[in-house]
Amino acid sequence: MNEAASPTVYAVSELIEILRGLLEDGLPAVWVEGEISNFSRPVSGHWYFTLKDERAQLRCAMFRGHNYLVRPVPKDGDRVRLRGRVSVYPARGELQLVAEFLEPAGLGALLAAFERLKKKLEAEGLFDPRAKRPLPELPRRIGLITSASGAAIHDVLTALARRWPLAQVDVWPVPVQGEAAPPAIARALAELPRRAPVEVVLLVRGGGSLEDLWAFNDERVARAIRACAVPVVSGIGHEIDVTIADLAADLRAATPTAAAELVSPDISEFRTRIVRLRERLQTAVDDRLRHARDHAAQLVRRLRRSHPRRRLQERAQRLDELETRLYQAQQRHRALRHERLRAAQNALRRADPRLRLAAERRHLENLAPLLRLRVTALLERRRARWRRALALLDSLNPQAVLARGYAIVRDEQGTVLRAAGQIAVGRTIEAQLARGRLRATVRETQDQ
Repeated sequence: MNEAASPTVYAVSELIEILRGLLEDGLPAVWVEGEISNFSRPVSGHWYFTLKDERAQLRCAMFRGHNYLVRPVPKDGDRVRLRGRVSVYPARGELQLVAEFLEPAGLGALLAAFERLKKKLEAEGLFDPRAKRPLPELPRRIGLITSASGAAIHDVLTALARRWPLAQVDVWPVPVQGEAAPPAIARALAELPRRAPVEVVLLVRGGGSLEDLWAFNDERVARAIRACAVPVVSGIGHEIDVTIADLAADLRAATPTAAAELVSPDISEFRTRIVRLRERLQTAVDDRLRHARDHAAQLVRRLRRSHPRRRLQERAQRLDELETRLYQAQQRHRALRHERLRAAQNALRRADPRLRLAAERRHLENLAPLLRLRVTALLERRRARWRRALALLDSLNPQAVLARGYAIVRDEQGTVLRAAGQIAVGRTIEAQLARGRLRATVRETQDQ
C-alpha cells in the first residue's frame, strides 16, 4: 500500500480538540434565549442546565466565576436570555454553550425602558438635588403610603413606635404591584396631604424582582412625588434596588425600616438629653447657691474684721508676737555664738599633731592585714586561672582525643577523611590511634 496516499487517522480526543478549537475560534460570543430545564447546582458552585425551545435543546454550563452575581438563582421552567461561547465538552463529545451572563428574558427591555425614562426625567430636572426638600426635625404627623397586607407596613409602624411614639401615623393603603398600582400611588401622594396635616410622607414597599417593583418606575409616580405638598421619603425594596421613585424622592432609604428611621428622631436620645439637661441645671443651681453662701460668708468675715475692737485686738496680738520673736532671736543668736566657740575649740584639739600621728599609725596597722589578704587572694586567682588554662589546653590536645577511643582516618594521600563519601570501595586508608597506626582496605561505605 502507498504510504503517501494513506489517510490521516485522528484519535477521538484529537478530533474533539480540533472541533472545539474551530467552534471557539470561529464563532464569537452569542446571545441565546430559551427555557431552562434539568437545572443542576452541585457543591462546586457551577451550574449545568439545558436551554430549549419548541424545536431544539442545547446543553449549557455556567461556572462559578460568572454565576455568583446572578440573582435570583434560576430554576426549571424559567425563560432566560444568556450570552456565551459555543464549545465542545470532550468527555462526552457534546456540543455545549458556556454561559458568561444570564438574565430573565424580557429584563433587558425593562432596563432599557428604565434608562429611557430616567434620562427623560433627569433632563427635565426632576432629580435635581437642589430641588430636594428638607425633612422636619420633630414630625408630629407622618403619612405612610404602602400595601395594607405587606411586611413593609408592619416594619415601618414598629420602627416608628419604637423610635418616635409621639407622632401620629396616617396610613393610606395602595396596591404596590400591577397595573392598578401607579395611579393609586399617584392619587395617594396628592390626596393624603390634603386630608391630613402630615409633615412628611413615607412611600415604602418590600423587596422583589424588577418586575415586582415596576410600579415605582412609572412616570406618573415620579411626577406625583415631586408635586406632593410635603417631602417624600422612599424605602422601596432592598439596598440594591433603585427605582425612578427613589430618584425623584426628597430622600431615599435602603429599606422600609430605614425610611422610618430617617424621618423619626430617636426618643431615647431625647430622654438622655433631658436627663443630662436636668443634671446640668441641678449642677448650675447648686453652684449658684454655693457661690451665694460663700459670698455671704465672705461679707460676714469682712464685717467682723472691720470692727474697731477687732482691729485693736489684732494690733495687741501682733505686738505680743513681735516681742516673742525678738526674745527668740536673741536666744538663737546667743546659742549660735556658743556653738561657734565650741566648734573652734574642737577644731583646735583635732589639729594637734600628736593626735594626727597616732591616727595615721593606727590606720597603717589596720591596712597591713588587709594588704596580705588581698595579695593572697590575687595569687590564688592567678593559680586558678593557670589550672583552667592547663585543663583547656589538655582538652584541645589531639592526643587526648585519641586516648578517649577516637581515631584520625586519612586516605592514601594523607587527606583527613570526614565523610564516607570521600573514599571509594577498595581504596586503602590509614587510621591513627592513641598508640600506633592501622592500615585497612575499604570494603563498604555508608554515607549519612
